[in-house]
Amino acid sequence: MNSENTLLTALINHFKNYFPLTGKEKEELSSHFRERKIKRRGFILQQGDVCKHFSFVVSGCLKMYAVDQTGKEHNLQFAMENDWITDLASFYSEKPSMVYIEAIEPSSILQIEHADLLYLYTNYHKFDRNFRIIVEQRCIELQNRVLQNISASAEERYRYFLQQYPTLPNRLPHTQIASYLGITPEFLSKIRKDLINKP
Repeated sequence: MNSENTLLTALINHFKNYFPLTGKEKEELSSHFRERKIKRRGFILQQGDVCKHFSFVVSGCLKMYAVDQTGKEHNLQFAMENDWITDLASFYSEKPSMVYIEAIEPSSILQIEHADLLYLYTNYHKFDRNFRIIVEQRCIELQNRVLQNISASAEERYRYFLQQYPTLPNRLPHTQIASYLGITPEFLSKIRKDLINKP
């Protein structure tokens, strides 16, 4: 089995979490998804470009982030194995993106372009249903994130982060997690130490 088939198998298995695909629908994946390998610190989207792909992470880890006027990065989302990442606003509006998507680790991804996804929506309604669930889940995550930011303490936000991304603390530098939580790395270290010392 070649590399692309291996990646497609991961995507096919992922769809089993929603509405499993028929043989014909599986064939369509190979026609419309493209394999891409990204080096560490490689970009699949830069600010000002139109987001042209919906990306599925087979291996590795990527982050979506914005940069403020002072040059400071603010992490918005992480995506690792069996997760999706895209700038939904830019992808669907076809307008320039306000964010970056960058690989934190060497990554293998599968990407589908906007026109190809619309083709699948139109011709195979199961893809429409599957992606609707995926987008709805992302919207729920973003809403929960906003609620956390306005109502939860830094420690509570870190606990929620551990629930959402249980394996990431072992894969990411503290600076990346702190950026996601909106706190300094020093404050994150204090939170981690306090949690360890709690009875």
